[in-house]
Amino acid sequence: MPDFIHYPFEKYGLDVSRETREKFNRYAEILLKWQNAINLVSEATLEDMVKRHFLDSAQLMKYIPNKNIKLADLGSGAGFPGLVLAMLGVAEVHLIESDVRKATFLREVSRETSVKTFIHDDRIEETKIDNLDFITARALAPLKDLLVMAAGLSTPGHPATCLFMKGEKTEEELAKAQKKWGFSLEVHQSVTEQSGKILKINNLSKK
Repeated sequence: MPDFIHYPFEKYGLDVSRETREKFNRYAEILLKWQNAINLVSEATLEDMVKRHFLDSAQLMKYIPNKNIKLADLGSGAGFPGLVLAMLGVAEVHLIESDVRKATFLREVSRETSVKTFIHDDRIEETKIDNLDFITARALAPLKDLLVMAAGLSTPGHPATCLFMKGEKTEEELAKAQKKWGFSLEVHQSVTEQSGKILKINNLSKK
């Protein structure tokens, strides 16, 4: 099993309590059990699961200044980053995952770790959640499509901040998205991969 207890999250500016590390450990145990039946994550990432999935997700906490927020994670899959953020203390986390088997996995992890989440086994465009503060996504869709999803979830008068995790095609995806959307942008370097970027997007508007 991965060693969450001694992993140097602090090196990356993250305060992860022992209790949370134990939750991560239980999460990983369940993931490995389910991985045999459902392809939750790439097999190639399992050897370095702490860094590739848990640290990768946890780094978003640096861009969430207040834990008392409402957050939706698009296409949650195995729960990265949304379920990790819930374990780190984000007050209200909605996990949107249309695959019923993966949604069932998310419910089991939430139950086994005593972490409260709201799990929606619906398509993103059919999901309604009022007054979201943050919207996250990881390895889900091109940026131009993520912005359509985010716009559909946003409540008029209550704009959400988007935190989208991107890789080698970041610049290409930004160029395509900016043809149809206006937004303010911060680009942050991922701590887990040189080609990885975190896009912090606000003030989203259709051109």
